[in-house]
Amino acid sequence: MSDNKLAKTPLFAEHIRLGGKMVPFAGFEMPVQYPLGALKEYQAVRSGEAGIFDISHMGQVRVTGPDALVFLQHVTTNDVSRLVDGQVQYSALLNDRGSFIDDITTYRIDGNSYYLCINAANRHRDVAHLQQQAVGFDVTVADESDETALLALQGEKAQALLQKITEIDLDAIGYYRFAVTTLQGAEAIVSRTGYTGEDGFEIYLPNSSATAIWQALENMGAVPIGLAARDMLRTEMGYALYGHEISDSVTPVEAGLMWITRLDKDDFIGRSAVEARKESGARQALVGLKLTGRGIPREHYKIIANGREVGEVTSGMHSPLAGAGVAIGYVEPEYAGAGALSIDIRGRAVPAERTRTPFVRSNVRK
Repeated sequence: MSDNKLAKTPLFAEHIRLGGKMVPFAGFEMPVQYPLGALKEYQAVRSGEAGIFDISHMGQVRVTGPDALVFLQHVTTNDVSRLVDGQVQYSALLNDRGSFIDDITTYRIDGNSYYLCINAANRHRDVAHLQQQAVGFDVTVADESDETALLALQGEKAQALLQKITEIDLDAIGYYRFAVTTLQGAEAIVSRTGYTGEDGFEIYLPNSSATAIWQALENMGAVPIGLAARDMLRTEMGYALYGHEISDSVTPVEAGLMWITRLDKDDFIGRSAVEARKESGARQALVGLKLTGRGIPREHYKIIANGREVGEVTSGMHSPLAGAGVAIGYVEPEYAGAGALSIDIRGRAVPAERTRTPFVRSNVRK
């Protein structure tokens, strides 16, 4: 695919039919919002309804074979041996420097079969990395991204809507659990996961089934959600996003993701570098900030202390629920817990207080 030729998801025609404003995103043409507007889309998910998201740009990789577990233990940070069939795990791929190649989710189908969801912008790099590392292991690494559609149904009514088109008992699927089932005759993976802080599901389908399932859920009242509202929901939760809070220039130590980096398991790629960074101390620290003055913080805005720049915003927005501007950003380690901070918003230093994320209450079902 050339740089100037954007890919289309299987739901591209639906976005056009619905009046979606299409923009380039991770090599795809994706809807940033629909005529309802990003704020109303956001409110549909946060205020007791359900939103439907096309996230088919994400990548999917199937890892199978007798060495699947030992291979994934080698290439991912989390402890895959803790998974049981039907369980999902948040994890990461690191390079030898201990910094992020990507953050991923790992699905255990059975002891010899796993399914990985990877970020769209990193798909080809991730697959190349995994296939290169697979040499010497009795595994097959298959990129199924081009054949797979992925929908997210998020919000209080998500389960009630999805239950109308599936025979499986969705109530039996716990948080970060999944079931392999059929939806309108097509095999699907239905997982209670998401990136919004609301209860909901992610649904992996063959491309040929995506439109029918999308329309069925939309006709039952699911509100189509674009990239802008999706990022608002994600930022309010303080969830890390590749290219923002995590990248190939930061390690799990800086990113606050040591909880998915199991130093108590056998060796994995990047482990020694992470241990060294943990020993020497983080070079920067990720903090949550809530403005106490008026303004909207945005990515790359400078974080100020004592009249000088001490960090940078990685994600920021006005949070309707928090009633203020909120931001995630990196600061020099000494400013992670003490000292007055402000954010430079168009030449104006707006005071901010440190706060734990999420900025608003999470409603995920645990």
